[in-house]
Amino acid sequence: MRTDTAPTIFRQDYTPYPYRLPQVRLEFDLAAESARVRSELRFESAPDTAPGAPLVLHGEDLELIEVRLDGRPLSADEYQLTDDTLSLVPPGHGKPFTVGVVSLCRPADNTSLMGLYVSGGNLFTQCEAQGFRRITWFPDRPDVMARFEVLLRADPAAYPLLLSNGNLIEQAGLPDGRHQALWRDPHPKPSYLFALVAGDFDCIERTVTTQGGREALLQVYSDKGCQEQTRWALDCLENALRWDERRFGLELDLDRFMVVAARDFNMGAMENKGLNVFNAAYVLADPDTATDAAYRGIEAVIGHEYFHNWTGNRVTCRDWFQLSLKEGLTVFRDQEFSADMLADGLPPAEAASARAVKRIDDVHTLRLAQFPEDAGPMAHPIRPDSYQEIGNFYTATVYEKGAEVIRMQHTLLGEAGFRAGMDEYFRRHDGQAVTCDAFVDAMESVYARQHPGQDFTIFRRWYAQAGTPRVRVRSDYDAAARTCRITLEQHCAPAGLEARQSPPAEKPPLHIPVALGLIDADGRPMPMQWDGEARDTVILELRETSQTWTLKDIPRAPILSLLRGFSAPVILETDRTADDLALLARHDPDPFARWDAVQETAHRHLQACMRADRDGSPQPAPDTLLDIWRTALNDQALSPAYRARLLALPAVREVIDRSEPMDPRAAVAAWTRTRQALGAQLAEAWRAAYGALADDGGPYSPDPVSSGRRALRNLALDHLLAGQAPDAAEQALAQYRQARNMTESLGALNALLQHAPQAAAEPLADFHARWRQDPLVLDRWFGAQAGAPGCTVAGVRALMALPDFSLRNPNRARAVVFRFCLDNPGNLHTPEGYDFWAEQVLALNALNPEVAARLSRAFDNWARHEPVARAGMQAALQRVLDAPDLSRNVREIVSKALAT
Repeated sequence: MRTDTAPTIFRQDYTPYPYRLPQVRLEFDLAAESARVRSELRFESAPDTAPGAPLVLHGEDLELIEVRLDGRPLSADEYQLTDDTLSLVPPGHGKPFTVGVVSLCRPADNTSLMGLYVSGGNLFTQCEAQGFRRITWFPDRPDVMARFEVLLRADPAAYPLLLSNGNLIEQAGLPDGRHQALWRDPHPKPSYLFALVAGDFDCIERTVTTQGGREALLQVYSDKGCQEQTRWALDCLENALRWDERRFGLELDLDRFMVVAARDFNMGAMENKGLNVFNAAYVLADPDTATDAAYRGIEAVIGHEYFHNWTGNRVTCRDWFQLSLKEGLTVFRDQEFSADMLADGLPPAEAASARAVKRIDDVHTLRLAQFPEDAGPMAHPIRPDSYQEIGNFYTATVYEKGAEVIRMQHTLLGEAGFRAGMDEYFRRHDGQAVTCDAFVDAMESVYARQHPGQDFTIFRRWYAQAGTPRVRVRSDYDAAARTCRITLEQHCAPAGLEARQSPPAEKPPLHIPVALGLIDADGRPMPMQWDGEARDTVILELRETSQTWTLKDIPRAPILSLLRGFSAPVILETDRTADDLALLARHDPDPFARWDAVQETAHRHLQACMRADRDGSPQPAPDTLLDIWRTALNDQALSPAYRARLLALPAVREVIDRSEPMDPRAAVAAWTRTRQALGAQLAEAWRAAYGALADDGGPYSPDPVSSGRRALRNLALDHLLAGQAPDAAEQALAQYRQARNMTESLGALNALLQHAPQAAAEPLADFHARWRQDPLVLDRWFGAQAGAPGCTVAGVRALMALPDFSLRNPNRARAVVFRFCLDNPGNLHTPEGYDFWAEQVLALNALNPEVAARLSRAFDNWARHEPVARAGMQAALQRVLDAPDLSRNVREIVSKALAT
């Protein structure tokens, strides 16, 4: 673990690596205690390499055994060795040369889970972003791409399966009783895409024929005994392969594609070329152990990592500043894949609703995670200009906002135009490490043909500007002229480091597509004339600080339906009244805009409740909310899945973020009272819905119709308990006892823990007894308790004292510590809660800096809180910063937070 202060790396300082590396051969002698790695690196000088330019290899926590140059062993005075580099001067300018290195790494001691490590008795690697340097000395940067040949040797009793990237060339036994496997990847890749897995696994496989007629083997590996739980993942993998062929014409380029589940993993999964290593939570599923949300999560992550085979692997990043080149694009692709899978086979109206549900979920994630990041000390553009630790920039901005920037290009070009841009991107850059500009250039070439005289000059600012733009909307209807003038004004406040400049720099306008529709006072759509056609929705392309459009032949004063489909990642500022929003919430034909109107109505009510608390005035009545909720709950024309989204209050974290000053405990109180009112005053409607949505007794399916029914039924149960309906606790207990799948049993358990904890003891004990041997299911048991309003700091410490808890396992740490610190604001925001957070950050820092850094982000926006909470968080942040042996990862985040 590096504990010194990291230097700041700037994008403008990028220089190409002076040497090319066409071919790499690696030989591994594998054991948990010590792995011996022999590398043979064949270098060539780049055309502009200066004579005598040193060759610099990266390494970390390695033991160097030997260095050779063109086969000759080097003495210690012929190379320079530091804590993290190995440097030498190649012989003769312009001549190819070979560097051989023998080194040792120690997987069993590697608690960071970066590099080569042990999980469940098996060996795994994680090399992104800079983990390969923990395996052997190497030019560990994404613009150095090489063809890898890998020979693995190990004891077959401990490691009967030996896997690496690419195609399996041969396997053989060795005279000393060990065995070996030779793998060769035909495609050049950077070291961050290297993968090695060794161990004993179950495997299911399927041979498929690609679009081009080649046979390919799909394989999913898991711990012994878990084979049946991987069938959904294998189905998702084939679906992803077929979808990428159909939607983008992209075909699998290897003889096989492997997915391996790991018990211990810092993230969700990793797209190593042909050998994806996954957190087991995103592989294993069956009706007894996985919720509907888990099934959908597996589908999305399997798709995401498979799609990286082209958007990230065949074309990769020149440097880590370009991370959104692969991640933002691939998140967009996995979102589209999931939406298409949800809509597959449904009638048009139901398919549109299923796609809308997916879009709502994605926007909810963006607003919950990325909007606060954009307003905080770690705010950065989707292509950052600087960093200290690149691991800290695997953020919602790079991923989720990056996907929205890609989606805007899709909106501006249309489906056919976007596909043409993708084709051009791969035509120009297949096999290369490039920048975000390369992608925008390809898309711009299509846009310029569609719109002569226009380009993406202004649009490119999305890659350079941090912060969430605010778009102010004004409308003026002229009844005599039958025209409606729409004025859009944009502004983006300084954030992060920008906000500390004096004076803050003024931000230029962005290119923002705003999807607009009109409805009349009776809730009917009002078509608009646009480019000679009558349209229900038009795209206003805002490129300036302020622009005005005049819509003609509008017969009545309209109500604006704005940002349909969430056409841009912006915050709207409008003069729409409560009555306008209520009308949109009941009638807007665009399902996203309708949901958004419901959310805005709820936000306004919750903020009014908080103001009343501060002022000591009477609480506002939730009459408008009750009317909207009643209408939606009884609207059988809406799918259950969509109604479940319409009828959910905004997340408490969103409510906190929208308050000034931020007041977590007041937000929790307002949110709780409102949910209680919605439960109590709509009890009969909730009870009717709960009964109507009962399981029909058929086999479990995660399809959108069935899962939507379960989602709405669980929501109804939650509201019945929140409103203290008679016998609601008994209904929850009955659902738990009779549950035929994990969605039903966990839904009942969560509802009891949230609203009737005194009745939860029996199901909690039963759940633990039934599932204590299944770590992923037990994570849900831990998480349900850590996130419950009755779980205080003492309660979460009691959970951590149980024999089943281990801070070393990232999934268990996330289930307990993260769940409490991120999703239990009523109990976190106490003096004891702030002490607890600091303790856990420091404890994780000693084990796994990557995970500790993510927990450190919980207090990013401490300075926006009310004074008591602000002082407590500031003291906790300072305590962490003052601790000895603080990792670079945590130091960067905490120091930037305190600097606000």
